[in-house]
Amino acid sequence: MGKRVFLIVLDSAGVGEAPDAEKFDDVGCDTFGTCVRSGRLCVPNMTALGLYNLEGTSFRDEQDGVIGCYAKMTEKSAGKDTTVGHWEIAGVVSEKPMPTYPNGFPQEIIEEFERQTGRGTLCNLPYSGTEVIKTYGKEHVETGKLIVYTSADSVFQIAAHEEIVPLEELYDDCKKARTILKGEHGVGRVIARPFVGKYPDYQRTVNRHDFSLIPPRPTILDVMKEKGYAVIGVGKINDIFAGSGITETYPNEGNTKNMERTLALTEQDFEGLCFVNLVDFDMIYGHRNDIEGYVNALNEVDIQIGMLMEKMREDDILIITADHGCDPGFKGTDHSREYTPCLCYGKSLKQDVNLGIRNSFADIAETIADIFQIEYRGDGRSFYSDIKLN
Repeated sequence: MGKRVFLIVLDSAGVGEAPDAEKFDDVGCDTFGTCVRSGRLCVPNMTALGLYNLEGTSFRDEQDGVIGCYAKMTEKSAGKDTTVGHWEIAGVVSEKPMPTYPNGFPQEIIEEFERQTGRGTLCNLPYSGTEVIKTYGKEHVETGKLIVYTSADSVFQIAAHEEIVPLEELYDDCKKARTILKGEHGVGRVIARPFVGKYPDYQRTVNRHDFSLIPPRPTILDVMKEKGYAVIGVGKINDIFAGSGITETYPNEGNTKNMERTLALTEQDFEGLCFVNLVDFDMIYGHRNDIEGYVNALNEVDIQIGMLMEKMREDDILIITADHGCDPGFKGTDHSREYTPCLCYGKSLKQDVNLGIRNSFADIAETIADIFQIEYRGDGRSFYSDIKLN
């Protein structure tokens, strides 16, 4: 049986402010630290993998009997969003920041979008996703105009009620926006944000869909696919990479179901990478400053990580990381510029290896290339020789 790597991204689970946090107005952010200080965090499996042994965290509490290898990862990309975070994990550092729109999108972009969709627009400002439907949802339902908004990230978001704008139409509108938003206006993601319900009790649904740019050069996913390996995306992975390098995809159904899908995949015979994004930490809890919800979600996923570890075969390797921070106890509701954890485990790996502080998330991609003995020249440096048993 072939080698398998299960790469799980705890979306937004940072472990403390990055060295350049000041540039992002994020001094003092600490997602995992906030969760630890709640007094309710209970993650024995991540603890066993070395979470509390990470260097220089606010919650460091050196544990004995650690069975994993662990590192603190530094983001090199000029951004702190999902797209650049995942691209860097997959080997590609984004040196230029993607465009953001603190005052809304230029009129010519909005006019072209309205022309192509045949619908008017509302809002066109940075907004919280839950607040924007409270503010503009009623008018949207009455007029059929699309709610267009952005955030601190490089995103063009379109909110629409599923009974007013059918999902297929909303997705088609996003594709039209994606063709408009190129070049200097090439935002990282166009995001469909469907919602349901009656005013004022609107709720967003799980039918969100992201339309990303294709990474500017090959990622480890592209190289693995080209070499004939399976590259299975669970959750938002296919969206984040615009399908590039993916051989099989299971769309986002929330943390619990995404982990259930991953557990089911351990029963399948494949050789390659299973790449999983768990977005609930970010989307449902981090952006809403819900500390209790974030902690409960970490506790629940940790139980499923333990189940995954039990199911792992002799050659399987588990890597747990994050793509940025989104501290639910920090000011505002935006992503935060943080270090991320990297916890590795497998029967073919050493135990209790401190890999220190790494210079780039891209070290993960290089390590995966080494695991499969394939040539890949990304922007990182492999640590596989430091953790493999022989």
